[in-house]
Amino acid sequence: MPPGRSPGRSGAKPRRGRRRHFVRRKKVCRFCAEKIDYIDYKDTRLLSAFIPERGKILPRRISGTCAPCQRKLMEALKRARNIALLPFAAG
Repeated sequence: MPPGRSPGRSGAKPRRGRRRHFVRRKKVCRFCAEKIDYIDYKDTRLLSAFIPERGKILPRRISGTCAPCQRKLMEALKRARNIALLPFAAG
């Protein structure tokens, strides 16, 4: 290494300014926000929002639902699948 050069940054430009960090908004449970007590398994329009093309159930960290509502949602999705209102997988 030549004298006067610091290890690590080989020929890089000096940094200017600050990096701008993206502040992520906290996801809010849709069912709690709309005060939905019972998630109806016959409401396929609502339930299909939580199933992507592959047919898997979206996890809490992606959908933003709280734990009790996620359990109710899973129960409703499974009921809707069993009576063929929703597909088990994309075909």
